[in-house]
Amino acid sequence: MRVGQVIAAISALALGVWVSLPVAAQQASHPLTLNDIYGPGAVKLDEPIPSKWLGAGDAYTTVEASASTPGAVDIVRYDTATGKRSVLVDARLLLPVGGATPLAISDYAWAPGGRYLMLFVRAPSARRNNPIGDYWLLDLTSHTLRQLGAKAPAQSLLYAEFSPDGARVAYLSGNNLYVEASDRADVRQLTSDASDHILNGRSDVVYEEEFRLGKAYQWSPDSRRIAYWQFDTEGVGTFYMMRNTDTLYSKPIPQQYPLPGTTNSAVRIGVVGVEAPGTTWFALDGDPRQNYVPRIGWAGNSAEVLIQHENRLQNTNHVMIGDAATGATRQIFLDQDKAWLMPTDEVQWMQGGRSFTWLSERDGWRHLYLVSRDGAKVDLRTPGDFDVVSIERIDEKAGQVYFIASPDNVTQRYLYRAALTGPAKIERLTPANSPGSNDYRIAPGGRWAFHTVSRFDAPPVIDVVSLPAHRSTRVMVRNEAMRAAVAATPHAAPEFFKVDVGGGTQLDAWMIKPPSFDPAKKYPLLVYVYSEPAGQTVSDRWGGDRYLWHLMLAQQGYLVASVDSRGAASPRGRDWRKSIYRQIGLLASADQAAAVKAMIAARPYIDPARIGVWGWSGGGAMTLNAMFRYPDLYKTGIAVASPANQRLYNSIYQERYMGLPDDNAQGYADGSPINFAQNLKGNLLIVQGTGDDNVHYQNLEQLADRLISYNKQFSMMAYPDRTHGISEKPNTRLHLFTMMTDYLHQHLPAGDAK
Repeated sequence: MRVGQVIAAISALALGVWVSLPVAAQQASHPLTLNDIYGPGAVKLDEPIPSKWLGAGDAYTTVEASASTPGAVDIVRYDTATGKRSVLVDARLLLPVGGATPLAISDYAWAPGGRYLMLFVRAPSARRNNPIGDYWLLDLTSHTLRQLGAKAPAQSLLYAEFSPDGARVAYLSGNNLYVEASDRADVRQLTSDASDHILNGRSDVVYEEEFRLGKAYQWSPDSRRIAYWQFDTEGVGTFYMMRNTDTLYSKPIPQQYPLPGTTNSAVRIGVVGVEAPGTTWFALDGDPRQNYVPRIGWAGNSAEVLIQHENRLQNTNHVMIGDAATGATRQIFLDQDKAWLMPTDEVQWMQGGRSFTWLSERDGWRHLYLVSRDGAKVDLRTPGDFDVVSIERIDEKAGQVYFIASPDNVTQRYLYRAALTGPAKIERLTPANSPGSNDYRIAPGGRWAFHTVSRFDAPPVIDVVSLPAHRSTRVMVRNEAMRAAVAATPHAAPEFFKVDVGGGTQLDAWMIKPPSFDPAKKYPLLVYVYSEPAGQTVSDRWGGDRYLWHLMLAQQGYLVASVDSRGAASPRGRDWRKSIYRQIGLLASADQAAAVKAMIAARPYIDPARIGVWGWSGGGAMTLNAMFRYPDLYKTGIAVASPANQRLYNSIYQERYMGLPDDNAQGYADGSPINFAQNLKGNLLIVQGTGDDNVHYQNLEQLADRLISYNKQFSMMAYPDRTHGISEKPNTRLHLFTMMTDYLHQHLPAGDAK
């Protein structure tokens, strides 16, 4: 794969989009085919350019195909205001000494000050949350290129990061933490106690998945110290995945994976000096295997660390300050909830370290607060009956916070700004002519942003906008080919609506109808589900290959719909999201069934004898719950990568929403679809990758075993060595969706009925 292809693939994954539609679709109107969406002739979305702000944002860099070196890329600088272009790093500088092939860079980073450029080459064996590979450092003064960690095994480094002064780079190799000088190959090992069970500066698999913590270390502001996590995974249960495709004998792949109620990693936090290695450990109360440290950060200086220390139930967050010299800690703030809490990423120190920002649901909505250093004063800065979806930038100098929210339509996303001091004042910055889902990467100076906007059936457009006026100065990515392709294939506009399921509860939903829809006829309905607390399906955002597959099915005569049940991750307030606490799988599946019944009653063109359901991951579990709990309603289901038994998923996720198994044994049993397999009446296809390191293949085998015990007929497909996304190796996606489409055609016949 060439450099540009690597960058495009990684960038597309980051945006959640997939390749789609052949060029032929742009030239004449014709219904979609599976080859159009997943085949080798499919055209890609335009490359989302991996752009980086320079300085305060007056300029930025991108990666572009090189004119001087075929198959390679230049790093190009653009003046933000004028668009003036210049080649900042010629591709010829990215040739390793003695090499003829330019580096196939996956990402890059600028050192503070701009003298050094760090390049990342992702290893083919890297997992989705574990970006292992090689790092190279280019000195733009001497034009020399060298590999970092040159004595380490090839493709073995993780999470390299410049120090704040740019003089060093920290990285991980062999579960130990190292620093290397930027101007010479001077390597210093900061930890030396790593093993297969001791991980320094990197997280275990469940922190990585559920707390989004991969790089587990933080440079101090003065570049003299590093605070880091250490994970002791000794005693954590080991799950073995089996590889059977590449050797004569099967090869076990071990993964230490704590299940609900079992032994977790022991986690501690320490600080190590760069000049004088030796770790000072912080004093934290309680059993380190029964508590979590999901976040740390320097506390507005280089002498103290802010530590978020959560109990195992994840409903109490003890916010502490630790002394980096002595390890002593003191609690300064407490956040609690009767259900669960999420750790706060939006901590920024203000007023010279006298206060910090904090995101909390303490008033029933997710809002930003300004908290005094002693925790005595908590000041709400984004008041209102709406959720702050994310914080995009906190600008203390201007006294403003930029955030994403959508007070009037939870399926969309817009940029707002609020004052950090004085009377609360909130204003929307995204203009009315930019409906849908808007995402921003705001420059450090706050005057510019990379802006991405898409709609349910309209692919992303990326431009550079000025703030706060939101004037577009340059379109970076148009996706004109995709836009033309969608326009050229028959389709009706999606319908967004609400479904009343009684008791004053209205659920958000969308529906795609056949292009030649006739309300006098009857059609099969396929419901796309997720409705776990980790996601939202009813969103006015480009849906990638899922949207195109659903559109293809609509062209073939299906109605396709999706509904967000109570508990889905919609910005509808704390009570909405946490209504499903300790009853995952119960309330949401009841909401889904009630929504389908309400749609059947209100829409006579839905054929009640042809109701199908499908979903992936948590949506696969919801599919199983639909088929087993409401067997007279749903006739056909396709469950992909499904956690069939809540006791088989990881401890952090499952305990967060269900509590501990010893305290909620009945809830775990009632919420697990495997325990209702005896009720299956309809047609069920279950699909899993045997190399799934998130929802293990064990789920499929235990469910299949249970169905067999009840003499329930079903279909199943195992994808050898594929992981949770079932996308590795040639033609996998085409094969998967061909099988799924054929299954629907056979068991939920397409087309209308008089």
